[in-house]
Amino acid sequence: MDKAFKQETIALELCNLFGKYGYLPYKMSKFEEYDLYAKYKEFLGNTRIVTFTDVDGKLLALKPDITLSIVKNDADGGAKRKVYYKENVYRVSKNSGGFKELLQAGVECIGDLDLYDVYETVYLAAASLALVSKNFVLDISHLGVLSAVMEEAKGKEGFEKAALRAVSEKNMHGLKEVCKEYGAQEEKLLALVQAYGSPKQVLSQIQPLCQSERAKAAFDDLKALCGLLENTEYADNIRLDFSVVNSGKYYDDILFKGFIDGVGEGVLSGGRYDKLLNRMGKKSGAIGFAVYLDLLESLTKTQSANDVDVLVLYGEDTPVQSIADEVDRQVKSGNTVSAQKTKNGVRYKKIVDLQGGEIC
Repeated sequence: MDKAFKQETIALELCNLFGKYGYLPYKMSKFEEYDLYAKYKEFLGNTRIVTFTDVDGKLLALKPDITLSIVKNDADGGAKRKVYYKENVYRVSKNSGGFKELLQAGVECIGDLDLYDVYETVYLAAASLALVSKNFVLDISHLGVLSAVMEEAKGKEGFEKAALRAVSEKNMHGLKEVCKEYGAQEEKLLALVQAYGSPKQVLSQIQPLCQSERAKAAFDDLKALCGLLENTEYADNIRLDFSVVNSGKYYDDILFKGFIDGVGEGVLSGGRYDKLLNRMGKKSGAIGFAVYLDLLESLTKTQSANDVDVLVLYGEDTPVQSIADEVDRQVKSGNTVSAQKTKNGVRYKKIVDLQGGEIC
């Protein structure tokens, strides 16, 4: 199956999922003024930006990010705004190393958020991964817990930034060195970052580490979320991992990252980014995630040996109603199916030949 077609198919399935939960489609221009990305470049990480000059002299950019555009155009206040998107962004591809047009799908929930909104977003992230593969893991962190424990470590100025870098790299030796360099107490921080596993197991491990009021409040938030996720069909796929970090400048709450078996890096990332809205002068809270569909190319190579489960072959004289009935029967049986006059170029598990009987 063509890679682009496979990505579009998954994107449409994701959009259908998001729509079932009341998220509305959001469409935007390919361009934004470059100043938007320059002002909030920390939110983008190390993303390189493609720029060009418009006919009126304005410096424009092919959008490298969806969230900034949605937040910029959001009308602050009022009811919660829940949108989903299927959009191309323009970034350096992690696969090719050159600039590419990359397809993403995701959701943003903006407004006066509560526990249910956070739960629903994280649940949808897990459901999105499950649409792609049953073999997935969703790692969840809470920057409130992590930053509170860092604060208790009492490192000198610059400690948190250096420590976050080591944490994100899962570099325990490097983290010890950072603690030593900045005069920070390392025991609690190392224990927190090394805790990994099922929510129930990890929560019991880290509760004694959360002593300050700030740490206790963040721990309680995380525990409440995990309690809800424990009752879902994806409970066995969810882990707590405090090495999942992002720019502390904009994130200070729940963060999560999704992994699929067969892909060497995260295919989904998201979290709560109230700080970004606050910096833009908005009072709302916000949470969302994106699925990076370009990273599924390697998954397509390794896992998609067939284009469809069943190939229905028919000839010039085959009644159209017979073709339609057979396709309908196969679909209702849970199979993917393609009706063709020839089997050339189609990968399949089984053929149903309407002219000559079933061939396995």
